[in-house]
Amino acid sequence: MSDLHSITEVSAAFGLSVPALRYYEECGLVTPTTRRGRVRYYDRAALERLALVQLWHVDGMIPVAGTSAVLATAQAAERRALLEAQRAGMLARARRLEHAAAVLTHMLNCHRDQPLTCPTTLAHIHARVDAALTGEPLADGFLPPLSDPTPSDPTPSDPAPQQA
Repeated sequence: MSDLHSITEVSAAFGLSVPALRYYEECGLVTPTTRRGRVRYYDRAALERLALVQLWHVDGMIPVAGTSAVLATAQAAERRALLEAQRAGMLARARRLEHAAAVLTHMLNCHRDQPLTCPTTLAHIHARVDAALTGEPLADGFLPPLSDPTPSDPTPSDPAPQQA
Protein backbone atom coordinates (compact mmCIF):
# COMPACT_ATOMS: atom_id res chain seq x y z
CA MET A 1 0.00 0.00 0.00
CA SER A 2 3.03 2.31 0.41
CA ASP A 3 3.36 2.48 -3.40
CA LEU A 4 -0.19 3.78 -3.63
CA HIS A 5 -1.36 7.25 -2.68
CA SER A 6 -4.92 8.16 -1.74
CA ILE A 7 -6.83 10.81 -3.62
CA THR A 8 -6.52 13.07 -0.57
CA GLU A 9 -2.73 12.66 -0.49
CA VAL A 10 -2.46 13.22 -4.24
CA SER A 11 -4.67 16.30 -4.25
CA ALA A 12 -2.62 17.85 -1.43
CA ALA A 13 0.71 16.94 -3.02
CA PHE A 14 -0.26 18.35 -6.43
CA GLY A 15 -2.09 21.43 -5.16
CA LEU A 16 -5.49 20.29 -6.42
CA SER A 17 -8.80 19.96 -4.70
CA VAL A 18 -10.28 16.46 -4.46
CA PRO A 19 -13.21 17.57 -6.70
CA ALA A 20 -10.71 18.83 -9.31
CA LEU A 21 -8.95 15.47 -9.33
CA ARG A 22 -12.30 13.72 -9.70
CA TYR A 23 -13.16 16.09 -12.55
CA TYR A 24 -9.87 15.19 -14.28
CA GLU A 25 -10.93 11.56 -13.93
CA GLU A 26 -14.40 12.27 -15.40
CA CYS A 27 -12.71 13.98 -18.37
CA GLY A 28 -10.44 10.99 -18.90
CA LEU A 29 -7.27 12.89 -18.08
CA VAL A 30 -6.22 10.64 -15.20
CA THR A 31 -7.27 7.24 -13.95
CA PRO A 32 -6.84 5.94 -10.42
CA THR A 33 -4.85 2.74 -10.18
CA THR A 34 -7.33 1.10 -7.86
CA ARG A 35 -10.15 1.74 -5.44
CA ARG A 36 -10.55 0.47 -1.94
CA GLY A 37 -14.14 1.04 -0.96
CA ARG A 38 -14.91 4.57 -2.11
CA VAL A 39 -11.30 5.78 -1.94
CA ARG A 40 -9.25 6.16 -5.13
CA TYR A 41 -5.55 5.29 -5.05
CA TYR A 42 -2.83 6.26 -7.50
CA ASP A 43 0.52 4.62 -8.26
CA ARG A 44 3.67 6.29 -9.65
CA ALA A 45 2.56 5.92 -13.30
CA ALA A 46 -0.78 7.58 -12.52
CA LEU A 47 1.04 10.40 -10.71
CA GLU A 48 3.31 10.90 -13.72
CA ARG A 49 0.22 11.11 -15.95
CA LEU A 50 -1.21 13.73 -13.55
CA ALA A 51 2.08 15.66 -13.74
CA LEU A 52 1.82 15.56 -17.54
CA VAL A 53 -1.76 16.85 -17.33
CA GLN A 54 -0.54 19.70 -15.14
CA LEU A 55 2.26 20.47 -17.61
CA TRP A 56 -0.30 21.07 -20.37
CA HIS A 57 -3.23 22.41 -18.33
CA VAL A 58 -1.58 24.42 -15.53
CA ASP A 59 1.85 25.35 -16.90
CA GLY A 60 0.79 25.58 -20.54
CA MET A 61 -2.57 27.16 -19.63
CA ILE A 62 -4.40 24.88 -22.06
CA PRO A 63 -8.09 24.36 -21.21
CA VAL A 64 -9.15 20.88 -20.08
CA ALA A 65 -10.65 20.01 -23.48
CA GLY A 66 -7.45 21.07 -25.23
CA THR A 67 -5.37 19.15 -22.73
CA SER A 68 -7.45 16.07 -23.41
CA ALA A 69 -6.95 16.51 -27.15
CA VAL A 70 -3.18 16.93 -26.75
CA LEU A 71 -2.94 13.85 -24.55
CA ALA A 72 -4.92 11.84 -27.09
CA THR A 73 -2.49 12.54 -29.93
CA ALA A 74 -0.39 9.65 -31.13
CA GLN A 75 1.84 11.61 -33.50
CA ALA A 76 4.19 14.46 -32.68
CA ALA A 77 3.03 16.39 -35.78
CA GLU A 78 -0.60 16.21 -34.65
CA ARG A 79 0.35 17.33 -31.13
CA ARG A 80 2.45 20.15 -32.57
CA ALA A 81 -0.52 21.42 -34.62
CA LEU A 82 -2.73 21.45 -31.52
CA LEU A 83 -0.07 23.22 -29.47
CA GLU A 84 0.57 25.78 -32.23
CA ALA A 85 -3.16 26.61 -32.28
CA GLN A 86 -3.22 26.95 -28.49
CA ARG A 87 -0.12 29.15 -28.58
CA ALA A 88 -1.54 31.38 -31.33
CA GLY A 89 -4.72 31.93 -29.32
CA MET A 90 -2.69 32.69 -26.21
CA LEU A 91 -0.50 35.21 -28.04
CA ALA A 92 -3.61 36.93 -29.44
CA ARG A 93 -5.06 37.18 -25.91
CA ALA A 94 -1.72 38.54 -24.67
CA ARG A 95 -1.77 41.24 -27.37
CA ARG A 96 -5.32 42.21 -26.36
CA LEU A 97 -4.24 42.40 -22.71
CA GLU A 98 -1.25 44.57 -23.66
CA HIS A 99 -3.60 46.81 -25.62
CA ALA A 100 -5.99 47.05 -22.66
CA ALA A 101 -3.09 47.87 -20.35
CA ALA A 102 -2.07 50.71 -22.69
CA VAL A 103 -5.59 52.14 -22.57
CA LEU A 104 -5.64 52.01 -18.79
CA THR A 105 -2.14 53.47 -18.54
CA HIS A 106 -3.17 56.42 -20.67
CA MET A 107 -6.33 56.95 -18.64
CA LEU A 108 -4.38 56.71 -15.36
CA ASN A 109 -1.76 59.19 -16.58
CA CYS A 110 -4.31 61.66 -17.94
CA HIS A 111 -4.91 64.29 -15.27
CA ARG A 112 -8.02 65.78 -16.83
CA ASP A 113 -11.14 65.83 -14.64
CA GLN A 114 -13.30 64.84 -17.61
CA PRO A 115 -11.89 62.21 -19.99
CA LEU A 116 -13.41 63.91 -23.03
CA THR A 117 -11.37 67.07 -22.32
CA CYS A 118 -8.20 65.10 -23.03
CA PRO A 119 -7.26 65.72 -26.67
CA THR A 120 -5.88 62.20 -27.10
CA THR A 121 -8.93 60.52 -25.61
CA LEU A 122 -11.32 62.79 -27.51
CA ALA A 123 -9.56 62.05 -30.81
CA HIS A 124 -9.86 58.36 -30.10
CA ILE A 125 -13.57 58.67 -29.21
CA HIS A 126 -14.23 60.58 -32.44
CA ALA A 127 -12.33 57.96 -34.45
CA ARG A 128 -14.29 55.15 -32.75
CA VAL A 129 -17.65 56.79 -33.51
CA ASP A 130 -16.63 57.48 -37.13
CA ALA A 131 -15.44 53.89 -37.57
CA ALA A 132 -18.69 52.54 -36.12
CA LEU A 133 -20.81 54.70 -38.41
CA THR A 134 -18.82 53.97 -41.57
CA GLY A 135 -18.12 50.31 -40.88
CA GLU A 136 -14.41 50.96 -41.32
CA PRO A 137 -11.85 49.42 -38.99
CA LEU A 138 -10.83 51.59 -36.05
CA ALA A 139 -7.51 53.31 -36.60
CA ASP A 140 -6.38 53.47 -33.00
CA GLY A 141 -4.44 56.70 -32.62
CA PHE A 142 -3.00 56.67 -29.15
CA LEU A 143 -2.77 52.93 -28.52
CA PRO A 144 -0.12 50.52 -29.76
CA PRO A 145 -1.33 48.73 -32.88
CA LEU A 146 -2.79 45.26 -32.51
CA SER A 147 -0.24 43.67 -34.78
CA ASP A 148 0.00 39.94 -35.34
CA PRO A 149 3.70 39.21 -35.33
CA THR A 150 4.60 35.76 -34.11
CA PRO A 151 8.03 35.73 -32.54
CA SER A 152 10.39 33.40 -34.32
CA ASP A 153 11.31 30.57 -32.05
CA PRO A 154 14.36 28.43 -32.50
CA THR A 155 13.48 25.00 -33.75
CA PRO A 156 14.22 22.11 -31.40
CA SER A 157 17.43 21.42 -33.33
CA ASP A 158 18.66 25.01 -32.88
CA PRO A 159 21.06 25.56 -30.01
CA ALA A 160 19.81 27.63 -27.11
CA PRO A 161 20.94 31.27 -27.13
CA GLN A 162 24.10 31.76 -25.11
CA GLN A 163 24.25 34.44 -22.45
CA ALA A 164 27.30 36.67 -22.40
